[in-house]
Amino acid sequence: MARILYGVHGTGHGHAMRGLTIARRLRQHDFLFVCSDDAVSVLRPEFPVHTIPNLGTAFKNYRVDFKTTIQRAVPLLWHRERYIREVMDLIHAFEPDVCITDLEYFVPSAAKRMQVPCLTLDHQHVITCCRHNLPGNMWWDTMVQGLTPKYLFRPTEQNLIVSFYQPPVLSQYRARVVPPILRDKVLAARPEDKGHVLVYQSNSTSPALIEFLKGATKRTCYVFGYSREEGRDGNIVFMKKSEDVFLQLLASASYVVQGGSHTLMTEALYLGKPILTIPLKSMIEQRFNALYIERLGYGMQADMERLALQLLTEFEARLPKFQETIARGRFCGNEIVFGLVDTFIRTKELPLTGEPKVLDAPREKESLRLGSPEETLALFREHK
Repeated sequence: MARILYGVHGTGHGHAMRGLTIARRLRQHDFLFVCSDDAVSVLRPEFPVHTIPNLGTAFKNYRVDFKTTIQRAVPLLWHRERYIREVMDLIHAFEPDVCITDLEYFVPSAAKRMQVPCLTLDHQHVITCCRHNLPGNMWWDTMVQGLTPKYLFRPTEQNLIVSFYQPPVLSQYRARVVPPILRDKVLAARPEDKGHVLVYQSNSTSPALIEFLKGATKRTCYVFGYSREEGRDGNIVFMKKSEDVFLQLLASASYVVQGGSHTLMTEALYLGKPILTIPLKSMIEQRFNALYIERLGYGMQADMERLALQLLTEFEARLPKFQETIARGRFCGNEIVFGLVDTFIRTKELPLTGEPKVLDAPREKESLRLGSPEETLALFREHK
């Protein structure tokens, strides 16, 4: 049994669900999470959590709100030494065998100072660590916006990238790209086609999308993510947040209309759903995801500012071809990831080639549950 200090980016649920899925599967080990914001509510019911701020992105009117993002980041970066030392104190008390970071800022810095092996496990570093053949209109944004994963959330010495597209790794990085991790509820879903459309906007919303869907299709569109919850407007049905209802509608949809979220893309693709993706222009990761959705034949990408009715007509006409292409893909890498993470925990090295061993089914063990970080660390010390 090992101890793992796991830093998780707090904005949204994708990073936290990835960490939760891994910790559940490797429950023979002890996990202590470091996170903030949305991730706390996902992780704390099952695992000890130490809350610490993390750099995040603010959105407004379907764009990145750079002013607010910078205003939030400056105080954290100004006091970065304080937070790094806080994590170093956590490492000293918890004595982890390894650390893992999913786009968390302070854990890898503290781990490096304390000489604890640290594994990056996320999707964002597919931008940094891999080679891409980009269209001309993405070069400048990739160079500018790519500075964040390259220098702010920089790669660690070992990087495990989960992605539905798998470009070649650049030689200067010790990295490996594998298929995505899917949560248990998605794996248990039974896909069918009831003819409706699932629409999801996570980071920001635009009324232009609603008007587009009203005019471009007669299908019923179940819409999540808008401030209006519950109610019908023509073929648009606004839905309040519900994980179970969302998954039911996803599994039975004809296709998905979404932003550029990698998590939803992988879930939709696993369930065989073509995707019309409308990425935020100022989010380069979303634009990479949208580019590969179109390039691999899994769907189409669109521009929120240039939505034309014929776009959806063309998209719906191509649904059989998209479905055929998706059926040939591989969108679940759970057992691969579990095996590689387990190997890293045991050996402190990430294998760059070869198939990892298939793990035995997880065994139940008594969980170490406490409310505060201080109590958590006290219990861990008690069990040494």
